[in-house]
Amino acid sequence: MFIFPAIDIIDGKCVRLTKGDYSTGKVYSTDPLETAKLFECAGLSHLHLVDLEGARERKPRNLDVLERIASKTSLTIDYGGGMYTTEALEAAFSAGASFVTCGSTAVRNRPLAIEWIERYKERIILGADCIDGCIATGAWAERSSLEAVPFISSYLDKGIRYCISTDVSRDGMMSGPGFSLYEKILSGVNVSLIASGGISSISDLDRLREMGLYGAIVGKAYYEGRLSLKELREAEEC
Repeated sequence: MFIFPAIDIIDGKCVRLTKGDYSTGKVYSTDPLETAKLFECAGLSHLHLVDLEGARERKPRNLDVLERIASKTSLTIDYGGGMYTTEALEAAFSAGASFVTCGSTAVRNRPLAIEWIERYKERIILGADCIDGCIATGAWAERSSLEAVPFISSYLDKGIRYCISTDVSRDGMMSGPGFSLYEKILSGVNVSLIASGGISSISDLDRLREMGLYGAIVGKAYYEGRLSLKELREAEEC
């Protein structure tokens, strides 16, 4: 199982939110590149980079951060936030993203999302973040009527291979991930699923691996000292 350490950006700084609430933002570092280098030096290979300003304003705001990290590390970067136009998507790839997460657009503009998948294939990761089992959009400020399994399933025959799913109620809470959500998704669709939200311990990572998760995104648990870089590397190597 791959471990995706997370860097969420506001105003060029590494921050963490709780349940996607921008008023709860806490700054952990003023230099995202140095943070990314710590992950790289620890032997981790992936990075989940989220442009929180972009997600809220519906256009990328921190492509310069992406470019700095991509040009000065060897990390495989998944970038998300503000992906509403083809121009934004192409700018993210040009800045160094290996993958781009498409969540809100996959709900609001299905023809455009399908066009991206057909063009960029596996470089598009489907975002399926949930509130009470239904897909959330617009920086989690809006809840659609779409349930996770049918939503993901509707994109499988279009070429989607990877999916990131956050149980929003658990994001930043460090109370354990949404195991029941992931069990439901994995029993309903054949997708390489990446868990996000609530991970706080090695036992959480062990259980996700046993369930068959492709990857797990770890953010606040690392920044708050619950999980060390050594533990994250060892969890990936298992």
